[in-house]
Amino acid sequence: MAASFYSQAAANRRNSFVLVVVIVALLAALGAAIGYGTTGAVEGTIGWLGIFGIVAIASSLLGYFSGDQVVLAASRARPASEAEAGQLFNVVRELTLAAGIPMPKVYLIEDTALNAFATGRDPAHASIAVTTGLLERLDREELQGVIGHELSHVRNYDIRYAMLVGVLVGTVALVADVFLRMTFWGGFGRRSSSNERGGGGGLQALIFVLAIVLAILAPFFARLVQLAVSRQREYLADASSVELTRNPYGLERALATIADDTEVLEVANRATQHLYFRNPIRRFEERSKGLFSTHPPIVERINRLRTLTGEAPIGTAGLPGARSAD
Repeated sequence: MAASFYSQAAANRRNSFVLVVVIVALLAALGAAIGYGTTGAVEGTIGWLGIFGIVAIASSLLGYFSGDQVVLAASRARPASEAEAGQLFNVVRELTLAAGIPMPKVYLIEDTALNAFATGRDPAHASIAVTTGLLERLDREELQGVIGHELSHVRNYDIRYAMLVGVLVGTVALVADVFLRMTFWGGFGRRSSSNERGGGGGLQALIFVLAIVLAILAPFFARLVQLAVSRQREYLADASSVELTRNPYGLERALATIADDTEVLEVANRATQHLYFRNPIRRFEERSKGLFSTHPPIVERINRLRTLTGEAPIGTAGLPGARSAD
């Protein structure tokens, strides 16, 4: 029996929630280890967790209110007019009605590469940016699939979700770096030695060593979890796009066409690559493996769509032109 987009969406939401819990647990473990390892007291543990919380909240507020404008400016996106992109506006308006969300602002990126992204803190403050190459190459059904995917990111609050994950991962990296630098220069080492002479015992020394190990490894594993969350949200947006368009074939054909595109999106960078419909940094994408990619392989995305209609999966060789228009 073919899987429904409801079951796919539910599974991806569960997986994403579990991955965020893993990052929070990693952050808490690092804070607890640093706090006790440097002070030998429960109060020190609570204090370090408080520092983590303040940094995370401040970063979240900054990204929440200004992150979308920074992304649009970095991508050189300009406001589009309905006169120059009538079909795009028509598709966006049609699918926002289906999704039950406000009409987002529409932007164009002057580039021949085939790509798009959505940004904004919530559906009432959302924007969609599409490359001119995408508008030129895709037909209406394919464009509906891509826009449905991006509007699903908006409706599912994926941008806010990605920001939360990014802040957590950034907090792990920031505090781990500060701790390691202070340890290297002797600030924490002298304090730890003094506590041991005062009777802190071997437990504190053991926890201090554990804190160093966590500070080295935690940013790496937190980044892996962030990438896994990004891939899960892409699967969820694909499934939600089918829910909006009631047509898996348009999105499947769009994925196949975009996979065959060799153009490089010049304005993309590593800070914004996770936002796009497809990873725009091709050199990275070609060398990447599953754990280190911001997006799932396009073949896997197509095959998940094919499960919705009960069709056999395709291999890499069958990717270009995976399905002709009906």
